[in-house]
Amino acid sequence: MSNNLNSNANDLQSYWMPFTANRQFKSSPRMLVSAKGMYYKTGDGREVLDGSAGMWCVNAGHGSEPIIAAIREQAGQMDYATAFQMGHPKAFELANRLTSLLPKDLEHVFFANSGSEAVDTALKIALAYHRACGEGSRTKFIGRERGYHGVGFGGTAIGGIPNNRKQFGNMLSGVDHLPHTHNIKKNAFSRGQPKWGALLAEDLERLVALHDASNIAAVIVEPMAGSTGVLVPPVNYLNRLRDICDRHGILLIFDEVITGFGRTGAAFGAEKFSVQPDLMTMAKGLTNGAVPMSAVATTAKIYNAMMDGPTDLIEFFHGYTYSAHPLACAAAIATLNVYKNEGLFERAAELEHYWEEAVHSLKDLEKIIDIRNIGLVAGIELAPSKNKNNSIGYNCFLRCFEEGLLLRQTGNTMALSPPLIIQKNEIDRIVGILRDVIDHLE
Repeated sequence: MSNNLNSNANDLQSYWMPFTANRQFKSSPRMLVSAKGMYYKTGDGREVLDGSAGMWCVNAGHGSEPIIAAIREQAGQMDYATAFQMGHPKAFELANRLTSLLPKDLEHVFFANSGSEAVDTALKIALAYHRACGEGSRTKFIGRERGYHGVGFGGTAIGGIPNNRKQFGNMLSGVDHLPHTHNIKKNAFSRGQPKWGALLAEDLERLVALHDASNIAAVIVEPMAGSTGVLVPPVNYLNRLRDICDRHGILLIFDEVITGFGRTGAAFGAEKFSVQPDLMTMAKGLTNGAVPMSAVATTAKIYNAMMDGPTDLIEFFHGYTYSAHPLACAAAIATLNVYKNEGLFERAAELEHYWEEAVHSLKDLEKIIDIRNIGLVAGIELAPSKNKNNSIGYNCFLRCFEEGLLLRQTGNTMALSPPLIIQKNEIDRIVGILRDVIDHLE
């Protein structure tokens, strides 16, 4: 056993990288060493424009001084506090700040540490709620094809991206899936919400008939599916899901890990699309990505159903060592202050039209088969390469990075979600790099 604490920092083999082609990366590594505002800096000194807000999370830009200061101050005051049978003031302050920002009926917040944990927490809350209401047979969940809900066993099971599921067997049982809403033939190059597709929500009635409503606990969807390539909900699609869930006593869960905190041009997707969920997950933009943290918001009806029995009895046997971590709470409170003080949600709404016009200006490129957008998000889908051994999407990602632009790539779709502090000239630069790269792809 080696006790060498000065091992070579350039030895890449020990780190098993997540969602990464490890062998390819380690043969030609791409290292980020610092970040500020809209830009990363690489190990060789190049500036790279962050077109994806880190991983959909750095909504206020990198290195925000108020957030850094809040983390530093909290670390000096109290680095850790258990959340089991104890509390600290910032946890309650943050919960109150969030409930004042959330849709009106979401009045209680449970803290976790990642979007994956938030999803598994929401699923457990749904099961516990129905049990508390005397409907313990409601144990099935309905997800959606191409949905992404993190990498826990629950989130992977209800998710609908095949590559995320195929290595892991059945996982959580009692899961079914709605069809996804992506249809290029009917909705290609839609601006904002596609006009066709609301009827796809009616498939939920088929699943209710198949499984019986008395066995279904909840439906979970992303208001806008992000990780699968920016699938914007058709007009009235989410409203129909809400109506069907109400009709059958099924809870509706919105996974807002990506869509939360200004990304769609409103505080949350629920606000943007005017649909009220029963539970909402959030993470990423909650702390601007500075400290891992997530949360699940619930209605008073769900919370109060759990508050039964002796008052010294634990009502919900669930939680994490780092739930409501003091540093995370400090970072989240500071982040909410930055969003408010800098008017970043309003800024996203104001820039939405300019952003839309800019990304749709690429429509003339023959390799692009679809462009989708909402708020400060866009998905640019490329035609598959004629060479089956060549991933045009991955090649586009690499070429953009070489040209000074970082974006997210999923399959052949380039996903863009820049920090909300972006300037118009930086939007123009993103589009310019994409035009040049895509035009020269093979």
